[in-house]
Amino acid sequence: MYEAPDRYKRMISARLPGGESLGLAQPGGGEDAGSPLRDRQLIARGLLSPFFAAANFAGALLLAFAMYGQVEPVWIGGWVAAVGAANFLAMQVARTQAVTHVGRSGRRVPQWQLLGDVIVRAAIVLSLPIWQFPHLVPATQVIVASLLAGLGIGALGLVAVPASVVAWFASFVAGISYALVIARLTLPFQHMVSVVFTLGIAVFGVMTVTRWSFGQLKTNADNSSQSEGAALLLQEYEQRGVGWLWQVDAENRVTYVSHRMVAMVGRPSSAILGQTLPALLGGHAELGRVLLEKQSFNALEMELKTARGTRWISMAGDPIVDTAGRFEGFRGVGSDITEVRQTQERLTHLANMDVLSGLPNRGRVRQLLGDALRGAVSSNVPCAIMFLDLDGFKPVNDTFGHPKGDAVLQAVAKRLCDEVAADGHVGRMGGDEFAIVITDAQSRRKVEGLADRIIVGIAEPYMIDGTEIRIGVSIGCAFGPIDGATVDDLILKADLALYEAKGAGRGVAKYFSSELQSEQEDRVRLENDLRAAIASRQFHLVYQPLVAARDQKLVGFEALIRWNHPQRGMIPPPVFIPLAEECGVMAQIGEWVIEEAVRAASTWPERINVAINISPKQIVQPNLPNVISQALARYKVQGNRIELEVTEGVFLGDKGTTVDVMKRLRSLGVGIALDDFGTGYSSIGYLNKAVFHKLKIDGSFVREAGTRPENIAIIQSIVQLAKSFRMNVTAEGVETAEDFERMRDLGVDTIQGYLFGRPLSYDRANQMVLGLSAKDRKSA
Repeated sequence: MYEAPDRYKRMISARLPGGESLGLAQPGGGEDAGSPLRDRQLIARGLLSPFFAAANFAGALLLAFAMYGQVEPVWIGGWVAAVGAANFLAMQVARTQAVTHVGRSGRRVPQWQLLGDVIVRAAIVLSLPIWQFPHLVPATQVIVASLLAGLGIGALGLVAVPASVVAWFASFVAGISYALVIARLTLPFQHMVSVVFTLGIAVFGVMTVTRWSFGQLKTNADNSSQSEGAALLLQEYEQRGVGWLWQVDAENRVTYVSHRMVAMVGRPSSAILGQTLPALLGGHAELGRVLLEKQSFNALEMELKTARGTRWISMAGDPIVDTAGRFEGFRGVGSDITEVRQTQERLTHLANMDVLSGLPNRGRVRQLLGDALRGAVSSNVPCAIMFLDLDGFKPVNDTFGHPKGDAVLQAVAKRLCDEVAADGHVGRMGGDEFAIVITDAQSRRKVEGLADRIIVGIAEPYMIDGTEIRIGVSIGCAFGPIDGATVDDLILKADLALYEAKGAGRGVAKYFSSELQSEQEDRVRLENDLRAAIASRQFHLVYQPLVAARDQKLVGFEALIRWNHPQRGMIPPPVFIPLAEECGVMAQIGEWVIEEAVRAASTWPERINVAINISPKQIVQPNLPNVISQALARYKVQGNRIELEVTEGVFLGDKGTTVDVMKRLRSLGVGIALDDFGTGYSSIGYLNKAVFHKLKIDGSFVREAGTRPENIAIIQSIVQLAKSFRMNVTAEGVETAEDFERMRDLGVDTIQGYLFGRPLSYDRANQMVLGLSAKDRKSA
C-alpha cells in the first residue's frame, strides 16, 4: 500500500522471512524483531506521522477558535502549544524509528510505547475541551463535540498499527461520551444524535480502512519475503555455475541473460540483448516452435555452434503472464550439457560395439535388423539377414592361442566390411559368429552373389605373425518380411538356414525355403512337447552359486530352468524359451519357476537370496507382481530375498507397461537386475528409470578381460556407472582365480561362474547351504 522511501528501503534490504507482525498489529502479539511486516508497519507509521500530527494540530486550532471568548486565553494558548509540541515530538520519534528500528539489526519498539504515544496525545487533545465542556454555552458544546467526533478521523494516520487505532478511538469515545453525559440537560437530543452518528461513522470508516491497509501490508511483506528468497536462490544458482538464466519479451527478443550465457555464446551482452532467442542460438527450429506455442517447456536439448566449438545445451522456460492474462514473454533456465552428452554417447557406443572387432554387437544387430524390417514393410523392398559361423576356428584358438585367434577375428571383420561395403551392416554376434543385415535384398541373385564372394574371401589364408592360418565360413540367410515378420522370427529362420549349411558340409550358404520344412515340422513337434511338458512336470530347476567378492561367502543362487525331454534328453533353455514365448506358454512356465524358486528360498537361511530369470514376455504381464506377492506370502519369504533378472530385450517395443510392472515389483521389496549388461541396445537409456538395483556384466567381457585391456576399460565404466546409480554389480562367467581377483579389484560386488560352482540340483545346493551354516556355527 505504501511505498517506502529509499532511505527506508536500504534499512530493510536484509531481513528474516517471517509471518504476520502482530506485535505491532494487535495487542499481545509476539513477533520477532526484523520481520518484513513489522518493518513495513513502522515505515508506514513514519510516513503517515506528519498527516496525523497536522490533523491533530489543525483540530486543536479549530477547537481553540470555537472556545475563544468562553475560556481563558492563557489556557487556550497553553493547550494549543501542548498539542503542537506533543505531536511534533511524536512525529519525529515515529520517523526516526522508521529508520533505526527496521531491518535485521533494528531494535524492537515496545507495544506499550506505541499505545502510550497515542493515549498521551489523545489525552492532551481531549483535556481542555472536556474540562471546560460543562462551562460552555450549548451552541459551543455542539460545535466542540462535533469537532472532537470529526477529529477521530485523524486515526487514518495510525492505520498501519491497528492497536493504535483502537487506542485512539477508545480515548475519544470515552471523552465524548463523558462530555455528552454531563451536558445531557443542556444539549438538544437531536444534536447529541448527530455527534454520536459522526463519531460512529468515523470509527466504522477508519476501522474498515485499517483492516484493508493491514491486509495490504501483510501481503506486500509476504511477497517481499518470497521474492527475496527466490532472488537469493537464483543468485546462488548462477554463482555456483549450475546453469544460466534468460528472459525474452512477447516478441521473443532477449531482455536478460546471465553472464554465463554471455560467456558461452562468446558475444558481448550489448550484442545479445534485443535479438530473438532462436536467432541467438543458431536458428533452432524446435525452440522457435515451443516459444510460439506460449506453453511451458522442459529439457529442450539443442546443438549450438560457439567460438569454443560445438556445445550441447538444455533449456527450460515458462511463459510470463500479467494479472490481466496478457502474454509478456518467457523466462527460464539453461545449462551446458556437452560433457554429459559426450559421456552418454561414449558409454552408448561401448554398449553397442564389440570391442575386439569394432563392429556392432548382438544387441545393435537386432536393432539394425528391426529398422531394416520396418523399412522393408513400408517400402515393399525386402531385407535380409545373414548369419555367419566360422568353420575351423576353434582349432585356431587351441593351436595358436587366443591372441592369434583374436587377430584372425579382426581380419575376418575387415574382409567382411570390405566385401559388404555400403550394401549392408556387418556385426559380430559373439565368439566366431557374425551377422550381416542387408537393407535392400530386392535382387536375390545379388544377395547370393555376395554370400558366394564372402565364402571365397574368408577362405583366403591369413598371415598372422608369419603364421599362415586357414578357416572357412558357413552362411544361413533369411529374407524379411517374406520369411518372417519379426526380428526374432527372421533370426530363427536364418539360424535354421545356418544349421542346414553346417550340416551340408560347411563352406556353403543356405537360404530359408520350403526345403527346410522338416525343420519347421520338428519345431511344431517340439512346441507340442513343450505344452505336454508343463502338464507332466518335465521341468526342474538347478541353482548356480553366487558369492560375495569381498569375502567369497555364499550369498545366494541363480535359479536356472532345465527341460529333460523323455526322448530328446536335455533341451537347453535357448532352444525352448523363445519357443515358449512364441507359443504363449511362457507365463505358465514362469509362474512355475517363481513358485519353485521361492519355495527353495524358504528352506534356506535369510542371508541366502535367489535370482530368477524373467522373460520379456513375462515382465509385461500386469499380474506378475501378484504372482510374486502370493508366492512370497505362501512360503513366508521376505521380498528382498528374491531378485528378478531381465535383459534389455524387455524394452523392445515397450509402451511404458514394462517400467510400471517393474515399479510395482520394487514396491514389494523384490530386486531387479539388468542381465547381460553391455551387450544390448539401450543400456544407458533405461538406468534412470529408478527400477534396477543391480547390473550383471556379461561373461564374454569377463572371460576376455585378461587378454584385452579394452574389456577392462568397459568393465570399469560399467562399475562406475552402476555406483553412480547406487547399484550393485555382478560379474558372470568367472572361471579362473585370475578372473576373480580382476573382478574384485575392479569393484565388482558379486561373483558367478564355474570357479565357484556349476549349476547344482536343489539337493546339492541345499547341502552346500547346510555345510556353510554348520561351518559358521562351528566358527562362532
